[in-house]
Amino acid sequence: MALSTHTTPSGFLLPSIHSGTPLLHARIPPQILIDIHTRQTASNQTKSTHAHLTEQWIRLILTYARHKRLFVLRVEDAEVPGGDWDEILRNERINRRIPPSYLSSLMAALVAKNLAVYEPAKQTRAVLLHWRLPEEWADVLHSWATATGQLNTILTFYEISDPPIPSPLSGIPIPLLRRAITILSRSNRAQIIGVADGEGVRFFVG
Repeated sequence: MALSTHTTPSGFLLPSIHSGTPLLHARIPPQILIDIHTRQTASNQTKSTHAHLTEQWIRLILTYARHKRLFVLRVEDAEVPGGDWDEILRNERINRRIPPSYLSSLMAALVAKNLAVYEPAKQTRAVLLHWRLPEEWADVLHSWATATGQLNTILTFYEISDPPIPSPLSGIPIPLLRRAITILSRSNRAQIIGVADGEGVRFFVG
C-alpha cells in the first residue's frame, strides 16, 4: 500500500514516512517490545540508513513540538498512551508505536546535537527541547520586552512565562527562560535580580 500524508486532530501534517514500517517499529499491543537495533540487524539496515532515520525523527519531533508548543519529551511518553505526544509516537491506523528504548536513543541524539538538554540534570528520561535555540529565545524575549514597554521594569520569571495576555513566551519552562536571560545578560541587555518570591529580571535597551 502506498504511503500517504495524514493530518492529525491537532492540525499537524504527518509526513508519509510516518506510516512506514521503519518509522514506527513496535506493534501496539505486544507485551514484549522489539529492540530497534535487533530489527535493524534482521533487516540488514546500514548505519547510514539508521542515521537518516534518526534525522527524520529529530525533524519530526522538533516540528511537532513547535506546532503544539511542547517543551518536554519523556521516555514515558512512549510507555503510557494518552499523552501530548501520541499523535506522532503512535499510529493507530497501522497499529504501531515507537518503543521506549528507541525514543530514549532519539533523545540522546537530540542532546548530542544541542537540540535538547536533559532536564533535570543527571537523568536520561526527560529532555527540554530546543525547537528554538536558547539564543533565539533570548532575541524573542528581548523583542517582547521592548514591544510591550517592559524595558527597565523588574519582572519575575513567572510573570514572563505565565503572562495575563498570551505572548510568544507563554509556557516557556523556567530553566529555558533562565538560559535566555543569561545570554541577554552577557550583552548587557538584561540583569537577573533577586525578588521576594524568587528570581526577576530587568531588561535594557540593546
